[in-house]
Amino acid sequence: MAYFEKQQAARNGLWYPKAKTIGRAVTTDDVAQRLADLSALSTGDVKSVLDLLGGVIGEYMNQGRTVKLDGVGTFYYTIDSSGNGVATPEEVSAKQINGTHVRFIPETSRGPKNEVTSRSLIGSNVFWELLSPDIPASAVDDAPEPGTGEDDDSGQGTFG
Repeated sequence: MAYFEKQQAARNGLWYPKAKTIGRAVTTDDVAQRLADLSALSTGDVKSVLDLLGGVIGEYMNQGRTVKLDGVGTFYYTIDSSGNGVATPEEVSAKQINGTHVRFIPETSRGPKNEVTSRSLIGSNVFWELLSPDIPASAVDDAPEPGTGEDDDSGQGTFG
């Protein structure tokens, strides 16, 4: 289930739904545990791969490449050069760039008429519910899952 809240726009005074997250952010450890549960890999192996993923994506993007991960989407660079235009193509240079951004497009599937039929990361039946006051919208102190090593005194940690 996904949540939204009511928000009034300053530009026109009208009200709109705005997506709202709840609870604490899902961490790399959480994702590693879930992927391990769904596969034959250990949590530690999955965590190692996830820890390396950002650096590997960055290496490829620094080579001028786009990175496409099946089932996830595509990462690519964009740049800012606003306010730094020049009169001729010969004057264009890297000195005009004043910002670099990583952009992400979720993977899509297309139908016979090239229409988007699905997007990864978006369930086929997202159910939206108005966020009520009894649901914590900000970070909460989730109790550790039993058996994760976070609440014992073994000194092993989660991946011990």
